[in-house]
Amino acid sequence: MYRKDKKNIAQKYGFNEEVKIIAGGGDQATGAVGVVKDGVLSVALGTSGVVFANSSSYRAESEARLHSFCHANGGYHQMGVMLSAAGALKWWIEGVNKSKDYTYFVEEEAKNSKFDEKLLFLSYLTGERTPHNDPDARGAFIGLNIQHERSDMTRSVLEGITFGLKDSLELIKGTGVCTDTIRVSGGGAKSNLWKQMIADIFNLKVETINSTEGPAFGAAILAAVGDGYFSSVDEACEKLIQVIDTKYPNSRNIDFYEKKYQKFKKLYPLLKKIEE
Repeated sequence: MYRKDKKNIAQKYGFNEEVKIIAGGGDQATGAVGVVKDGVLSVALGTSGVVFANSSSYRAESEARLHSFCHANGGYHQMGVMLSAAGALKWWIEGVNKSKDYTYFVEEEAKNSKFDEKLLFLSYLTGERTPHNDPDARGAFIGLNIQHERSDMTRSVLEGITFGLKDSLELIKGTGVCTDTIRVSGGGAKSNLWKQMIADIFNLKVETINSTEGPAFGAAILAAVGDGYFSSVDEACEKLIQVIDTKYPNSRNIDFYEKKYQKFKKLYPLLKKIEE
């Protein structure tokens, strides 16, 4: 930045000219700063769900269902966004069941519930962005019967959210990006059950790093690079990011979830016809 520009900005906003101004990024792009290597995928489990991939070259999805932008490391990224990820889980636990005990619902009830190939959940509670880009899309439980219990429905909610996230993965893979590792962040990253479920449904290794607050950590990394503490984003990530937990796909669950995912993909077009 030119000195005269900085002087004008300092006068306009009333701060010292020596304040350092370092470019950052949007919340999700900043949160995925650590995804600077090809083959590593970021999955943010916040109110919305974001699947984010790094690429050394620009790639665009043919129907513009992914965001494709410049990345913080000088390369590019592809990003898919579902509108109700952990937000759908919050609706189910807090809104419907009037509880805030996420540990009990997820790590105890859902963990001990049975695997059910016919019970499915669509997470489109506030419309959807990726892959359908439909503000009028709506959520649904499909396949309920009188034998189902609350724990089965909680597991179904988690599965449905994860299937929705996998939709973005499939689009990213379709642009030619290859991946073998997922790094999760956000509130959902606190759940061992959910991380294992992601590993099984995506059929990929799932890592948790030393910070689940991705955007704040990413902003700190960019600031350190901008201040000259590190020579590049890649160097900063190599030195600051540590993997503290890893989940591997359970071979007994991969085929089950793949068959269930194929059923999940058929639901939106069928239900869309009813809405019309």
